[in-house]
Amino acid sequence: MSELLQDGRIQIFITLLLAGLLAVGAEIFIPGGIVGTFGVIALFGAVSVAFAYNPTFGIYAAVAVLILLGTSLWVWLKVFPKTRIGRSISLETDGKDFKAPSQSADLVGQEGVAHSDLRPSGFAVIGGNKIDVISEGNLIPSGTRIHVLRVEGNRVIVRQIGK
Repeated sequence: MSELLQDGRIQIFITLLLAGLLAVGAEIFIPGGIVGTFGVIALFGAVSVAFAYNPTFGIYAAVAVLILLGTSLWVWLKVFPKTRIGRSISLETDGKDFKAPSQSADLVGQEGVAHSDLRPSGFAVIGGNKIDVISEGNLIPSGTRIHVLRVEGNRVIVRQIGK
C-alpha cells in the first residue's frame, strides 16, 4: 500500500478527483458553468491518470466517476430542491407568467424633475416615482423640470419645460 501512495500518479489522481468533485459541487453556488466545466475536466484528467497508471484501475476509476456524476445529477434534480438551501436559491414557479413592469400611458402629459443628467437617458421623478426616461436627444441637466411627451413600450420620452 505504501508503494501505491508513493507513486506520484496516484497522488495526482487523488488531487484531480477531489478537485473535480469540489468544483462540480461548487457549481451549485457559483453558477455560470465555468467552475463546473473545470471540475468535469479535472475528473476526466483523473480518469486519464488512472488509465496511465494501470488500465484496470482506469476502468474502475471511469466507472466510479460516472456513478458519482450520475448520482450527483440525481441528487441535484430530485433531492436538492427539497432541502432548505435548495428552496432558498430556487424559484417556486416556472416563471412563464413573469412580466416586466410597463410604463403606463397615463404618464403622458405629466411633469416632473430630472433626477440625473439626461444624456439623453437618465432618471426623473414623475408623480413621486423615480422613472427611467429618455430625452428627445438633447442634454437636460439634473434638477430641470421636464414634461412627458409619449410612452413607447418601456421608453418614456421627455422634454425640458421651457424649450
